[in-house]
Amino acid sequence: MAKPLWQPDQHTLANANITRFAREVSQKHGVKLDGYQELHQWSVDQPQLFWGEFWSFAEIIASEISETVVDGLEKMPGARWFPDARLNFAENLLRHRGSGTAIVFRNENGDIRSYSHDALYDEVSRFAQALRAVGVTVGDRVAGFVPNTPEAVIAMLAATSVGAIWSSCSPDFGVQGVHDRFGQIQPKVLVSAEGYYYNGKRHDCLQKLSEVKAKLPTVERVVVFPNTTDEQDISAVDTAVWWQDFIAGFAAGDIDFEQLAFVHPVYIMYSSGTTGAPKCIVHGAGGTLIQHLKEHMLHTDIHPGDRLFYFTTCGWMMWNWLASGLASGATLLLYDGSPFYPDGNVLFDFAQEQGMTVFGTSAKYIDALKKAGLAPADTHDLARLKIMTSTGSPLAPESFDFVYDKIKPNLCLSSISGGTDIISCFVLGNPTLPVWRGELQCLGLGLRVVALDENGQELPPGQKGELACTKPFPSMPVGFWNDPQDEKYHAAYFEKFPGVWCHGDYIEITEHGGVIIHGRSDAVLNPGGVRIGTAEIYRQAEQVDEVVESLVIGQQWQDDVRVVLFVKLRAGVALDDALIDKIKRQIRNNTTPRHMPAKVIQVSDIPRTKSGKIVELAVRNVVHGEPVKNKEALANPEALDLYAGLPELQS
Repeated sequence: MAKPLWQPDQHTLANANITRFAREVSQKHGVKLDGYQELHQWSVDQPQLFWGEFWSFAEIIASEISETVVDGLEKMPGARWFPDARLNFAENLLRHRGSGTAIVFRNENGDIRSYSHDALYDEVSRFAQALRAVGVTVGDRVAGFVPNTPEAVIAMLAATSVGAIWSSCSPDFGVQGVHDRFGQIQPKVLVSAEGYYYNGKRHDCLQKLSEVKAKLPTVERVVVFPNTTDEQDISAVDTAVWWQDFIAGFAAGDIDFEQLAFVHPVYIMYSSGTTGAPKCIVHGAGGTLIQHLKEHMLHTDIHPGDRLFYFTTCGWMMWNWLASGLASGATLLLYDGSPFYPDGNVLFDFAQEQGMTVFGTSAKYIDALKKAGLAPADTHDLARLKIMTSTGSPLAPESFDFVYDKIKPNLCLSSISGGTDIISCFVLGNPTLPVWRGELQCLGLGLRVVALDENGQELPPGQKGELACTKPFPSMPVGFWNDPQDEKYHAAYFEKFPGVWCHGDYIEITEHGGVIIHGRSDAVLNPGGVRIGTAEIYRQAEQVDEVVESLVIGQQWQDDVRVVLFVKLRAGVALDDALIDKIKRQIRNNTTPRHMPAKVIQVSDIPRTKSGKIVELAVRNVVHGEPVKNKEALANPEALDLYAGLPELQS
């Protein structure tokens, strides 16, 4: 009989935040909660009580408390959480003061900077005053074209302290990719580094920044901070000013935190751009805060003084998730650069140096460590490491084995899953539950997550279906930007099963109450755990003169997904190495390196529906030898035969 890979000891069980929370709930409400399944059931049966009790447990700071926890619980979407509350997101993240360490930053050169809680507060104070001085006010957008540095966190906190909305993407995006995002939200201030390091090379940001600024007429000030050098000339960037000059003249003092509604926007995130320009997903301050606190305190067992790390860029929601760790009193460990420069030990060097207690990364990274033959358990002191989290793509069972064999045998390995859409997770870890090979540990508290069949019927454990959430929860988006009637919002999540959040993952709930994720149920690509929209690739590939049309899929390959691009070329043009290189360079230079296809294959026709839409899912099914449904909806179903058994996809 199978045994768990890890089980918590009595000390862990007794001292976990979730144990204390369950005990307090039991005593106050007279309910018997013998284990996690009972606690989760109570949380979804009694959402008003659960979220109200957790608000108190997390000691959320608010100038006005809402006696009503939720209004309109029967509406999905449409429920209003804590409708009378007034709070500020940044105030909650900056609640801890003193000389304790708030942030430690390291880049791939080994440079280290740190900020105490007081120093962080003071930097935010000065930047917030500078933002107010240039006219930034409630509801304005402040955008970051930024690497994962302390300045990104400071700028975000300053913006949200004054009630502005923060939005960021990483500096490896091309100009078009940045404009596709920020061009929609019309920011007033743009924050950027002058450059960044990756894989042993310095990458300049100023040329791209100049082009980005030219495409963003609403930007009134560009604030540039030195990340690789302070000797660059930034005069070519319109309205640019160095960070230190921007905050010069403002003395640190008490921050005037704007008190705003629970649903006031705090972040704008972006969909992957599958069907066109990325959708701008607006997240509320209160929902983001309470959901992140729940995930940090209860599901990740973060206590004040924990050292929290996530390997992420500022274009991934895990950066936002990481930043919220400040609210729980954690020290944020920020790393910017390649996780394999100069070699695969660099993040474990950081973990050892800083006494990392929570190590967050992607499934692809763990797989890469395994393939590189590394064994951090033999080379590093990871005594303080208690939890390792993995997300971005499903963690293969063999990777579970690797973590316990080669990283650390005594830690809670939490494979977690959610999305930009909810800026959090549907499925999480739990330090008081066993870890089973290949399984995500548990469903998130307060989230009624089920697997549905094609008819929207709930499936029993052990059967695969669509991940859905059947009751409202606080971190649902406020809506989409520039979507006044919520048409795009409804179409994105509620069109398939009205009144039910349909997430796009193909899952199986296990007999242990955990989850196995079998992949995406839509056409979004996911190589190395990075969500990539097909439309972003199409827009670049089809700018190459020789390319008439293209179609892209994710092919399952060696426990991961690789991007495969099919191209229909102009008459008389044949695909050769030079053209492949030209297509790849066009995609890489204007999106990110992760968008670049592993394979480019010439085809003579692209299948599409009668209404003219190309059918990625049908092609993906053919490539994987799976049946294609609804062929009658295709205008040219014979074109699918072109994708079957291609020798190029066997290696």
